[in-house]
Amino acid sequence: MNQAKIGIIGCGNISSIYFQAGKTFEILEVVACADLDNDRARRRAEEYDIPKVCTVEQLLIDPDIDIVVNLTIPKAHARVACAALEAGKHVYGEKPLAISREDGQRILALAEERGLRVGNAPDTFLGGGLQTSRKLIDDGWIGEPVATTVFMMGHGHENWHPDPIFYYQAGGGPMFDMGPYYITALISLIGNVKRVTGSAQTTFSERLITSQPKYGQTIHVETPTHIAGILDFNNGAVGTMITSFDVWHHQLPFIEIYGTEGSMRVPDPNVFGGPVLVRRHDAKEWSEMPLTHGFTENSRGLGLVDMVYAIQTERQHRANGKLAYHVLDIMHGFHDASEHGQHVLLESQCARPKPLPMGINVHTMDRLLKDE
Repeated sequence: MNQAKIGIIGCGNISSIYFQAGKTFEILEVVACADLDNDRARRRAEEYDIPKVCTVEQLLIDPDIDIVVNLTIPKAHARVACAALEAGKHVYGEKPLAISREDGQRILALAEERGLRVGNAPDTFLGGGLQTSRKLIDDGWIGEPVATTVFMMGHGHENWHPDPIFYYQAGGGPMFDMGPYYITALISLIGNVKRVTGSAQTTFSERLITSQPKYGQTIHVETPTHIAGILDFNNGAVGTMITSFDVWHHQLPFIEIYGTEGSMRVPDPNVFGGPVLVRRHDAKEWSEMPLTHGFTENSRGLGLVDMVYAIQTERQHRANGKLAYHVLDIMHGFHDASEHGQHVLLESQCARPKPLPMGINVHTMDRLLKDE
């Protein structure tokens, strides 16, 4: 398989793992990077031995680059993605796909018009923990899923993140920041969602930053910080989901799935590993299941790798734009339901992502993904 030439736009906090992916996966070669802060881009280039440091505009017109990896802040996702597509590049972005449904639709329409691919994080659902969970469900260990509970609760980013302000602006908040991990996992495990409802509130209108280097600054909160919602899946299962930046402590699971024959506790969807716990209807206790798939360490970029193989073999990639848009539609649905006091029927749908082959790892990817 041919190496894909990658250009990274956005050299902030999350970028290091994507630069590392260029060293981990042989099919990727990161050849250029850009950032509004040229010094920050230069530091990343020196750290990871990247040959080109350039402006965003220079990166987009570089004929050597096949795929733009878009690691900008959420409000810039759509603008950078569309610019990359206009320049004839495939694009793979961090979550969410965009802030608005309209921008998300614009990205997908432009990609279809140009015959280009859109990929989008999260790709943690391709990790060993969630792929094992998927296989157990598909193999009938808990029967047919009938319900799920999902909890992502903490007290925000202002106590640890070096630049937490955008987490409290439009496109941030617990739903748009962390919701994509959980909702993408649910779509992979159970399937599409047809209807949502929810209640959302902003508990604190201001937040005090206690992390460096912006210690002491005040954040004016512009988005809901506690969202409780219900998801109605196409297969009839019902999900209960809470995302919050307003909770100090809790003892609730990340995700549990309840089936006709038993229950499953799914690992944190923000990581790639386990554990996966199952308790069938006739069992006296929970059992930890051995992981059937690899990639249990931080393997962000795996969705990008799958997209490269998919482009070269002309198949659909798993962390694709339609999946990311369905997630975006669901997240807006929670907010819209709260604002208007009614259920929201979703217009978007996507194919349930195909599971990864068993036995896949860095050394077997070329054979297994090429032969799909």
